[in-house]
Amino acid sequence: MSTPAGVAERLTSLVGALRAHGIRVGTGETVDAAQAVAALGFADRELLREGLAATLLHGTAQRPVFDPVFDLYFPRGVGAPETQATDRDDLRERLAAALAANDRALMAGLAAEAVDGFGGYGSSPASDGWSSYQALDRIRPQTLLARVRDDMRAQGGGPGFTDRLLEDEIRRRIEAFRRMVGAEARRRVAERRGRDEIARRAVAPTADRVDFLFAGKDRLAELRRTVQPLARKLATRLAARRRRAARGSIDLRRTLRGSLSTGGVPMRPVLRRRRPARPELVLLCDVSGSVSGFSDFTMLLVQALHDQFSKVRVFAFVNRIDEVTRLLVHGAADAEGLGARIRAEAVLTGWHGSSDYGVALGEFAERYGDAVGPRTTVFVLGDARTNMSDPNLPAVRRIARQARRVYWLNPEARSQWGTGDSAAPDYAEVVEMHECRNARQLSALVGRLLPV
Repeated sequence: MSTPAGVAERLTSLVGALRAHGIRVGTGETVDAAQAVAALGFADRELLREGLAATLLHGTAQRPVFDPVFDLYFPRGVGAPETQATDRDDLRERLAAALAANDRALMAGLAAEAVDGFGGYGSSPASDGWSSYQALDRIRPQTLLARVRDDMRAQGGGPGFTDRLLEDEIRRRIEAFRRMVGAEARRRVAERRGRDEIARRAVAPTADRVDFLFAGKDRLAELRRTVQPLARKLATRLAARRRRAARGSIDLRRTLRGSLSTGGVPMRPVLRRRRPARPELVLLCDVSGSVSGFSDFTMLLVQALHDQFSKVRVFAFVNRIDEVTRLLVHGAADAEGLGARIRAEAVLTGWHGSSDYGVALGEFAERYGDAVGPRTTVFVLGDARTNMSDPNLPAVRRIARQARRVYWLNPEARSQWGTGDSAAPDYAEVVEMHECRNARQLSALVGRLLPV
């Protein structure tokens, strides 16, 4: 790696891995990163990490992807260190001392020892691997908290810390050690299987690329924090589309009439001036099960865009449907509690708790048909899994006839449509259905499909 060619290969591979995870890195940033490597060198690896992050990234939200990728392409060392058999109790003793002293260099060395001594598995060259989970399960660094606290108190450490603050600081140090063990295990696996493959498969994607159906609570909370910035970007895009639409198309008759003064050459095209009224928007949101995270995020995004429309009405359903527009307005400030509030205050279920698209869509067509008119665009949010019940296609056709447009956003992969109890292909024959698995796809679809 010390040769210029080796450094260039690792840097360009690092940039390629970041791009594969959706981080935009241009040629200028790559050149800046190369200059940073030349200026900083490899003596202080953490300084190099921060230098590359400063030149390649556009915000702190990208660090959870950058840090593990950096560890793969710029590791602490190459190959497993030659060590004697590691004694678990001795390693825990030294780790407690390193945690008490907050000695990061020693903690990094102990992380390598831990993976080497306790993280290996498999007995053949094809199956040998390294597991941070296995190493940490054997060492159990979290059980050292009380001992480290007592050692620090005995040594007069932690000046000004209360017991609670001191314990929080020790937990942060333990978590840092856990990350070092994870980075060391990934590095060794990468040496065996190839850095590019591990960077593609083992590094968690950014929040906007996580499937709605598989996102945990922490990722959904991270996504909710992106609603306002994303809404501002989409509002700017919609406003630009509206300005272009207002210019209108060429009025051929008036253009030809005006061309008489130039001998029949249409030098000054005359446009049909449009005065488009702001459209209306209706959302029909399945809030059952894992689909609820997708619906909640989309509802918040549309609520943040409400100024772009003359009217926005939102309906939620499981097997009954109820209007939740009022709850969405009041719940916008409390994004994390929106879903719970809707499920608590709206009538969403009848005699069972499973989703039933046919009954819910039929009830919408009967009770709320006046919400849909020739200026209304309807978005249906859900996976179209009917639990083997009647999909009620006539109700969907009725809504489609009344509306300006109907779009169905499905958070399932297209390959899953029509499997099991999915009625997606049936609905897709009536209305336009789009795969919408993550926030990146959603923002692209909203920017393209929302009416102007």
